Amino acid sequence: MNQDIVILAAGKGSRMKSALSKVLHAIGGVSMVRHVLTTASQLNGVNLHLIVGHQGEQVIANCQDFSANIVWQENPQGTGDALRRVANDLSKNGSTLTLYGDVPLIKQATLEKMQSAADDNTLVLLTTFLDNPSGYGRIVRNAFDQVEAIVEHKDASSEQHQIKEVNTGILLAPNKHLITWLDKLTNNNAQGEYYLTDIIAMASKEGLKVVTVHPESVAEVTGVNDRIQLSWLEREYQQEQARALMAQGLTLLDPARFDLRGSLVVGIDCTVDINCIIEGDVTLGNGVHIGPNCHLKNCTIGDGCEIKDNTLIEDSVLEKGCVVGPFARLRPGTQLGAQAKIGNFVETKKAQIGAGSKVSHLSYIGDTVMGDEVNVGAGTITCNYDGVNKFQTHIGDRVFVGSNSSLVAPVAIDDGATIAAGSTITKAVAKDQLAFARARQTNKNNWSRPVKSS
Repeated sequence: MNQDIVILAAGKGSRMKSALSKVLHAIGGVSMVRHVLTTASQLNGVNLHLIVGHQGEQVIANCQDFSANIVWQENPQGTGDALRRVANDLSKNGSTLTLYGDVPLIKQATLEKMQSAADDNTLVLLTTFLDNPSGYGRIVRNAFDQVEAIVEHKDASSEQHQIKEVNTGILLAPNKHLITWLDKLTNNNAQGEYYLTDIIAMASKEGLKVVTVHPESVAEVTGVNDRIQLSWLEREYQQEQARALMAQGLTLLDPARFDLRGSLVVGIDCTVDINCIIEGDVTLGNGVHIGPNCHLKNCTIGDGCEIKDNTLIEDSVLEKGCVVGPFARLRPGTQLGAQAKIGNFVETKKAQIGAGSKVSHLSYIGDTVMGDEVNVGAGTITCNYDGVNKFQTHIGDRVFVGSNSSLVAPVAIDDGATIAAGSTITKAVAKDQLAFARARQTNKNNWSRPVKSS
């Protein structure tokens, strides 16, 4: 069967108290609607349809890489109204799966289970059981335990309010029946809306089989209406990712204090301490240790590296055995050779630092190519910017840079050179030379300190 998937993403979400469309709020750093589209696109042979309304242009821009058919639902009048607007785009002989842009954690396996239960004369519902079903549509069954209808909470009787099985809103229907049912929907209900759920009674009346499928967890089918629900689903999502990584052998010292907002590939025997954020695409080699409160974004960390507390690494590559931090910042374009060391309060940017080189504390190294076994003293700055343009500093192998030095780019320091502490270097330094550039010290005898004027 041809598989249409309709994703409803037109609502404003007023309870979010936000200028941003509800479906654009993020779980794990990715908009909710993108989570749904990603899962839907993993099913075989699907045609994606995205229903947009409030801030539709922003939603479309956020999801344009999925190449979904865009259908506008301005002045929305319920879920049935949304499906009616896309009816002409549905395959006449296929089936339609309805999903929601604010229900982000639905699993591919659950949707495949729904597909396996479907045929031309079967409607498949995704239902779940809640201890407190208030607000949800109830699944009404007959004496033979067959689904007869879905009754919305506001339209349900006191007896129906006692039903624990509820509608998730996710259903799979054969199009040859669905298109006809949509045309028959009315808005004669407490909300004055067109309920997609009314097609269940139509299917039952026409003798179609209505079957139910259940998700693995309530989190899969929980929608977001406010910030509280958003935060709850964020933790559910993060816990799921943490469990998956630990199953691969990663040690998380506290899985409840871990955030993955992208993808993480780990080698064996890696450890991540508390309150770490992994963003973008991050790869850890074997035996990597990440200290607490670190933020890694789009980086590759080689075997045996140690990232100490409170360190930020972005768009950088570290070869094996590097030690970075605490309180270090590696900005985009940083490359560290094997066994390199970046210490506390050191910032790097577009810096290629060779094997075994050390920048141990309180320094800025930017737009620099540095050789192997270089030792950079505290307070060293590569002065790479003249207010308009950036310039590069070249440092050879085995160079020693004394503390509190300024290297004014463009400048080159050859192998084995030594820069005396407190120097401002503006000219090239040849191999094995000593360079010093500082004012001559003058000491005055019998100096009288100034006194405070009365």
